[in-house]
Amino acid sequence: MCNRLPPGRPLNLFIMSTIRNKVQLIGNVGNTPEITNLDTSKKVARLSLATNDYYRNQKGESVQDTQWHNLVAWNKQAEIIENYVPKGKEIAIEGKLISRSYEDKEGNKRYVTEILVSEILLLGSKG
Repeated sequence: MCNRLPPGRPLNLFIMSTIRNKVQLIGNVGNTPEITNLDTSKKVARLSLATNDYYRNQKGESVQDTQWHNLVAWNKQAEIIENYVPKGKEIAIEGKLISRSYEDKEGNKRYVTEILVSEILLLGSKG
């Protein structure tokens, strides 16, 4: 845990402020990451991540529930993804949820939720 508590802040408020909008996932990369080099010499990576949960249904059968997550990573994290993260690779990520809207080609408003990756850990071998 943290050694220093900011002056005048109760411990529970300090802890809660450090976990606000934090996402941690472990899963397998579902596509070849899309890497874009921007004019500003910045790099962005977009990829999908599959996480799996398992449970037993009413018949006692094992069921796998797969959730797909859209990840976005910038600069250093994007470089790591570009160089070391192929489709199928198991990774752990930490980041925060970002929701945004845009207009599609037909002028319809669309909404998307993504995870902005702040940390990445390479796990296992390629799927």
